Amino acid sequence: MTGKRKKHILFVANNLFLLGLGILVMLPFVFMLVASFTPTREIWQGGLGLRINPETVTLENFRALWTNRDGIYWRFFFNSVFVTTVNTILILIFTSMVGYGLAMYQFKGRNFLIILILCTMMIPGTILLLPLFRLLTTFRLMDSYVGLILPAMVPAFSSFFFRQFCIGLPKEYMEAARIDGSGEAAIFLRIYVPLMAPAFGAMAILQGMGIWNDFIWPMIVLRTTTSLTLAPGLMSSMTPYENSFDILFAGSVMSVIPIIILFLFNQRAFIGGLTVGGVKG
Repeated sequence: MTGKRKKHILFVANNLFLLGLGILVMLPFVFMLVASFTPTREIWQGGLGLRINPETVTLENFRALWTNRDGIYWRFFFNSVFVTTVNTILILIFTSMVGYGLAMYQFKGRNFLIILILCTMMIPGTILLLPLFRLLTTFRLMDSYVGLILPAMVPAFSSFFFRQFCIGLPKEYMEAARIDGSGEAAIFLRIYVPLMAPAFGAMAILQGMGIWNDFIWPMIVLRTTTSLTLAPGLMSSMTPYENSFDILFAGSVMSVIPIIILFLFNQRAFIGGLTVGGVKG
């Protein structure tokens, strides 16, 4: 077997493997999409499936979602939009400054801070739920968006990602700008922030998706039904008998749309940020 033929076989096998893996990843979403157009009665009788019966396809699930409890779904939706937008913007602002500072400046204790960031990335988030709960209770920030957003404002992963990305940026620009009389803030904002656009795009998608889909932390912090975000809000729509699958599946499909739009608008920056930032060290 020639080397060229062997490479061709490996290429085909690799693509077939990735195709099969992609199908497996998409299956839950396809089940959810089919169920959102299926009457609840059929879901209970036949379970989830990939077969669509044209005679029973209905939009009643979405109509029930939008009218349930005086349309409270839209309140959950816009709560999530607000929290995700504000939290993501704050994360990008603060973690980009942290990563930039750790990459571009030499100061005492810098390596210790980097090690500390790496150590915090190894701690499971669930372990921090109780300490954060007690902290918010002490400062009376429960049932508020400030209490929801504040603990997640400077995640370690995002800070380290920006640091790795900034390591690959040329420091000559900084030195030239200083000679021209620019201050440190102007150097960061006018020179390096535009160069960090791929990293901003990647983190906007990753952090935005995580905040949008977060369930446990909003469920702990938010007590008022009208202040709930989408994930816990959909669960609150379930009846004690758990028979509101029409609302749950339709709401889940609707909740995916903003994430898809976010990815489509930032796809190039997302891929560029991961590939460029991932090889710096």
